[in-house]
Amino acid sequence: MSDNKHTAAVLELLASRICHDIISPVGAINNGIELMQEMGADAMDDGLELVAYSANQSAAKLAAFRLAYGAGGKDPNIKPEDVQKIFGELIRAEGKISQTWDPYGNLGPKPLPLGYCKMLMCAMMLAMECLPKGGYISVRPAGDSASTIIAEGDGATVRAQVEEALEQKLDPEDLDPRLVHPYAISVLADSYGFKISIKSQAEGRIEFTMDCAEAMADNNSDESEESIGSAHG
Repeated sequence: MSDNKHTAAVLELLASRICHDIISPVGAINNGIELMQEMGADAMDDGLELVAYSANQSAAKLAAFRLAYGAGGKDPNIKPEDVQKIFGELIRAEGKISQTWDPYGNLGPKPLPLGYCKMLMCAMMLAMECLPKGGYISVRPAGDSASTIIAEGDGATVRAQVEEALEQKLDPEDLDPRLVHPYAISVLADSYGFKISIKSQAEGRIEFTMDCAEAMADNNSDESEESIGSAHG
């Protein structure tokens, strides 16, 4: 298969995955409106509650997808505290997962390279998918050029073929909407100079490593070129 067909297959599946995740809360908004139209004042409170809940859920998913997959995710003004806030909104709806990390503390890389927050959101979304029964997600430093993202909870597991997708060992034609997320994350990570991998798997605990060494080297190189340009100017 040509590179263009590979790209098209991944884009189609990613679009399907996003639409699948969004369509349920968007449909619930419509259901709430229909309920109020059909039942009138008697259903006003229930209808408004359904609309408000579903609208918040839709907005949270869109914000997370925008940061993880959109070009705006590489904005240098986005900070770890923004990731924590957006991810918090994403997990609040079901209430099964909590996050336990300090966005102002030591996360490993210093300074944080361009695209760090974007890739951190991607990694945390991967960790979230490892907790079907709920649990906790945390971020810890792993030396001076990497972060560890930890998923802890009853039944924590990496689903079948996710690791292969994350390592881009699967042909895009063999992907499905369930596997396109780790595959797309790996492609994005490569383009930004990051490497996200599964560090360890134990009962009730999954650890991902987000290696930022290449991204940090690229940042240092860009800063050196800017300094040289300024000096010559």
